[in-house]
Amino acid sequence: MAGLFTHIRNLLSCDIGIDLGTANTLIFMKGRGVVIREPSVVAMQKGTKKILAVGEEAKRMIGRTPAGIVAARPMKSGVIADFDITEAMIRYFISKARGHKVLRPRVVIAVPSEITEVEWRAVEEAAKHAGARDVTLIEEPMAAAIGVGLPVAEPSGNLIVDIGGGTCEVALISLAGIVQAKSVRVGGDTMDECIIQYMRRVYNLLIGERMAENIKVSIGSAYPLAEEMTMEVRGRDLVAGLPKTLLVTSEEIREALKDPVTSIVDAVRNLLAEAKPELSSDLVDRGIVLSGGSSLLRGLDRLIAAQTGLPVIVADDPLSGVANGTGRMLEELDFYKEHLARRH
Repeated sequence: MAGLFTHIRNLLSCDIGIDLGTANTLIFMKGRGVVIREPSVVAMQKGTKKILAVGEEAKRMIGRTPAGIVAARPMKSGVIADFDITEAMIRYFISKARGHKVLRPRVVIAVPSEITEVEWRAVEEAAKHAGARDVTLIEEPMAAAIGVGLPVAEPSGNLIVDIGGGTCEVALISLAGIVQAKSVRVGGDTMDECIIQYMRRVYNLLIGERMAENIKVSIGSAYPLAEEMTMEVRGRDLVAGLPKTLLVTSEEIREALKDPVTSIVDAVRNLLAEAKPELSSDLVDRGIVLSGGSSLLRGLDRLIAAQTGLPVIVADDPLSGVANGTGRMLEELDFYKEHLARRH
């Protein structure tokens, strides 16, 4: 009878894992994997907070909207900057994922490890108001570690560095718990802003967020490349006030990214400096695993390896690490609630 009830409940409901990122939101559905991967952007009517578009459609509007429409990210540095808009965004993604399921879903959401109690409760409330019947929160580095397949339950050290759009999370994990963690509010967005400021300072060229991101993805690097690259950049000349195109090199962009990259490396080095010797010795063999979209910056793994003396690998699917972790948590929710969910 219990088996029949479970089967009926699964037909009417769905369990959902959410990687609520500053740059992108990923939705994991139990039994189906990652079903939604869209930008964390909302377009709304100015002054009314009427939602006009969410996700990819809204991102295309950034920098191109008329006066009455605003396209914005409701998440800043991994936490909620605007509660109402974040709730609307979560509701949109949950509704899109669950389709015609009747019952409200159980939801697991990954959040930065060092958010405040107020920020923690704000995420819970936003998800409940958006239609979740049960909400479980997990720290992002733990979700990432589970998602990339690290043996988090073993009595040995595992070091995960999860670099997203808004934060860099560094965590040393052993026996299903975070032993030490560092969280710096530096990520892909900070890198984009540094590129924007560099182009303004050096070339008097004003570029937008999308162009900055294209530059980072196309020629950005953290370590000297075997073959340096160039790219045409388009923007507005701040002196003449006219459109302008110029050529920039990967060496220049590496210089522009120096500060955020240094912050990431320093976070890793500082955690290692405070780690217990037994766990440090485990890392000589296990090394460091990088996850998150910004871990794909060229040469970042080589730079961290050179600065720490430890082997560094980028996860097979770094973009989906946190989302996959929430999915694995859904499979054994009661166990993970007891062992991994943050205590309050």
